Amino acid sequence: MHPSEASPRTPEGVVARAAEAASLPELDARIADCFACPRLVDWRTDVAAVKRASFRDQDYWGRPVPGYGPEDAAIAILGLAPAAHGGNRTGRIFTGDRSGDVLFAAMHRAGLASQPTSVSADDGLTLRHTRIFAAVRCAPPDNKPTPGERDTCAPWFRRELELIRPTLKVVVTLGAFAWASWWPAMKLTYDVSPPVPRPKFGHGTEVHLPGVPPVLGCFHVSQQNTFTGRLTPAMLDEVFTRAKVLAGLA
Repeated sequence: MHPSEASPRTPEGVVARAAEAASLPELDARIADCFACPRLVDWRTDVAAVKRASFRDQDYWGRPVPGYGPEDAAIAILGLAPAAHGGNRTGRIFTGDRSGDVLFAAMHRAGLASQPTSVSADDGLTLRHTRIFAAVRCAPPDNKPTPGERDTCAPWFRRELELIRPTLKVVVTLGAFAWASWWPAMKLTYDVSPPVPRPKFGHGTEVHLPGVPPVLGCFHVSQQNTFTGRLTPAMLDEVFTRAKVLAGLA
């Protein structure tokens, strides 16, 4: 079967469709048309139909959420998955939820985002030198994708890495899930094996390997972390300052 004829409803189809994408816009379109994880498809669809009361007059995206940012990005920010009433509603990663409020405010302070807020896909936000995407592209129940769902979605992540590889200088992983997702994708993209044992996730942890962009660990911008003070604005600023240095932007 030719990859373009592969089913968007099977893991094998995801592998074929991701590999065939020749550009980021083509990859984004293919991601948005994925139906390979039945549990996630049901959840994202149900959330989009039932809606949250405060958004009841809005049309939800209710599909996988592609990455966002320029094709020649020097910095990649890898998250876990879209929020049910954030990216799953707006169609843009980290847009329309409180985690995104924290993230884009920090990016704006760092000069990586044109504005400090992101409320909708047409609000005029642009990113500078930075592309944001998630290890899992559909909103999962309780923000917890299964290992099988992560693995099914991995070809989209790997292909996105391949397409931005010529300009990519550093990767920032938001949380332990994204950190763990980086190593297999790195191995397949750069043909470099991770250290054994694999480096443990930690905020500010920095790993350098020959021929691979350095990876920085950052606590996730979740409400649980920001409301409790586990992640402060100053801590985020330090991560983005370091990322800019490693990317040659500071």
